[in-house]
Amino acid sequence: MADYNIQEMVQKNKNNKRTKIVEKSIPIILFLITCISILTTIGILYTLISETFIFFTRVSFIDFITDTEWNAFSSDPSWGIISLIMGTLKIVVIAILVAIPIGLGAAIYLSEYATDRTRRTIKPILEILAGIPTVVYGTFAITFVTPLIRGIFPEVNLYNAISPGVVVGIMIVPMIASLSEDAMSSVPNTTREGSLGLGATRLETVFKVIIPAAASGIISSFVLGISRAIGETMIVSIAAGSTPNASLDIRESLQTMTGFIVQVTSGDASYGTDLYYSLYAVGMTLFLFTLVMNMISQWITRRFKEEY
Repeated sequence: MADYNIQEMVQKNKNNKRTKIVEKSIPIILFLITCISILTTIGILYTLISETFIFFTRVSFIDFITDTEWNAFSSDPSWGIISLIMGTLKIVVIAILVAIPIGLGAAIYLSEYATDRTRRTIKPILEILAGIPTVVYGTFAITFVTPLIRGIFPEVNLYNAISPGVVVGIMIVPMIASLSEDAMSSVPNTTREGSLGLGATRLETVFKVIIPAAASGIISSFVLGISRAIGETMIVSIAAGSTPNASLDIRESLQTMTGFIVQVTSGDASYGTDLYYSLYAVGMTLFLFTLVMNMISQWITRRFKEEY
């Protein structure tokens, strides 16, 4: 059997003209692929900013951010974004009140109490929730959750904030549970053993050692879950109604920013009208909300990140 000199083979391969072409072209191809996402982001931002600017040449920016009445389909329309923001915030608050306790509780169990076999069984089942289409969640909210709530509280309207808020919370549970569980699992076992060795109970170890050590990942999961709730569309479109109002009453019909966008894009918004350009103004507001939440998430991750 002939002896092969590995170094000679590598050198021969390097001198191959086809290999040289491939090696030089791969970085260029990968750079172009990377640029696609960057250019897409720039294109989206350009569209939002340019069309929003046109909207504010027709509508007062001060009225847009201070007026509490939103009536885009009237012959004398009102453009007070506060009504849509309040509708969005009501859904988000209810969602996080549902999702954070359930998601964090599930993460604690999977990370600290469940056996490996139980974890391998439960975690995929929990994450199935993330794969359910949001239109199914919306149908579930209006056909099951809303009648259940109205059976307990008859004064609640058919379209309200409670039902979609609860279902949005259920939808983001897998995100919070999975990310929080990953953060807690990354805490070294020596930390747990040290706490238990000093006489702490397992529960005390979880709340006084593990959760503080994994705080950056846990809080980031909360912030990302909130961002997901802010941008939810189909659940609120189906179960929350389409009545913008700035009240704090969660029993009434409401409209979120995403709900308004769906309503207009499925209607008769003629190109060039104020109603058409209002889509971009609302979209820009929604973009700013999610951008701020993502920036907060990144800041929290950097600020409280633990190195092990």
